[in-house]
Amino acid sequence: MFAFTSIKEYHSFLASNPAGCTVAVKHYLGKIEENKHLNAYLEVFEADALQQAAQLDADRQAGKPLGKLHGVVIALKDVICYKGHKVGASSKILDGFTSIYNATATEKLLAEGAIIIGRNNCDEFAMGSSNENSAFGAVKNAIDNTLVPGGSSGGSAVAVQADLCMVSLGSDTGGSVRQPADFCGVIGLKPSYGRISRYGLIAYASSFDQIGIFSKTIDDTALVLEVIAGADNFDSTVSVKPVPEYSKELTTNKKYRFAYFKEALEHEGLDKEIAAQTKAYIETLKAEGHTVEAVDFNLLPYVVPTYYILTTAEASSNLSRFDGVKFGYRAELNKEDDLTALYKKSRSEGFGKEVQRRILLGTFVLSSGYFDAYFTKAQQVRRLLCDTTSEIFKGYDAIISPTVPTTAFKIGEKSDDPIAMYLADIFTVFPNLVGIPAISIPLFTHSNGLPFGLQLMSSHFEETTLLQISSMMMNKG
Repeated sequence: MFAFTSIKEYHSFLASNPAGCTVAVKHYLGKIEENKHLNAYLEVFEADALQQAAQLDADRQAGKPLGKLHGVVIALKDVICYKGHKVGASSKILDGFTSIYNATATEKLLAEGAIIIGRNNCDEFAMGSSNENSAFGAVKNAIDNTLVPGGSSGGSAVAVQADLCMVSLGSDTGGSVRQPADFCGVIGLKPSYGRISRYGLIAYASSFDQIGIFSKTIDDTALVLEVIAGADNFDSTVSVKPVPEYSKELTTNKKYRFAYFKEALEHEGLDKEIAAQTKAYIETLKAEGHTVEAVDFNLLPYVVPTYYILTTAEASSNLSRFDGVKFGYRAELNKEDDLTALYKKSRSEGFGKEVQRRILLGTFVLSSGYFDAYFTKAQQVRRLLCDTTSEIFKGYDAIISPTVPTTAFKIGEKSDDPIAMYLADIFTVFPNLVGIPAISIPLFTHSNGLPFGLQLMSSHFEETTLLQISSMMMNKG
């Protein structure tokens, strides 16, 4: 029976199995069918995946050069474009839309021999922390189907958690990769802003969005990042810095300097057991010869409000293009309806309640009477956060914190309390505000039996440091 543990071991399997890629794809197609109740996939590209697998098997037998991700079965969050395939941000407003081009990340995956097996369910337009906001129903946590998997990339997290693919891509605007990774007990990486091209990623908040990676090993995370990172002429915000060979730079014996925010570990909303286990781990790191010190971070109370002001403002601008005219959902009109009525009806019927809430909030903070009081002030706080972060990294290699204040909660538990839902992002939005890389690694188990992770953050474009530390911690655990 086929079983996947890592890309390296999978490639060893392929070396002695002529039809190995086809075997792998059929295995995952079967697993996806068995676990349809999890609602992790909106669509499975069965015919395409089998065709790709057969071609890759033939190429291998013909002795052709193999890509770094040869035969690796990958799923894409429903905000990442794949030419000739539907993409809809899990929204009714884009129902039936077919992408006419590949996202740059998708293009790079395919160029290295990856097999795209399907598109994953997510919170509509990546807006949510529980994956309950999809127009196509909530995704369920494979550990306990009554629990949320986290959001917004919940389907991508569950796809890896439940072995429905080898690796998946999500997007992370304020924790949408790291938070579901925490809830599902897998690895979730958000690289630096600009490390991976956003071309072909449906925008939520353009100065925050970044494509991220779910996997079960740091080695696989590093390899996928190595493939999809780098410059792109289609994205003016992507970095032109050289991409390190992350997969070959994971071994380290260095003693690191860690900082942590005492305000985070003393926050009233943090589960006491998560706080206790995180503090105990800090003592373990000290005993191993690392330096771990508390730093003052009095800006923590401003992080979530700043994030929601700026992201909703950008969302109100980005989502204005969805109007029911050129593509996607269009409302049925009465004879007396004009163009304005078309816009109103299409958007009211096409967008879900959470997306409407954020568009309205964003439009409000951008309005003439409130722009300076909210948007300008939030931008000033963002500048303060960036300056503070730069100072911290002058003396430390990484910042550590809990990823999420609680373990996975029940489906429906916070649906009527958007403030409580937004506060679930209190530790994850900070890296997006300042553009630094962050990762959630599954190190702990709560007394309730659920996993939870440790969040690591490093300075801009220091993904190598982040991956080295993560590898050290995961291998030790």
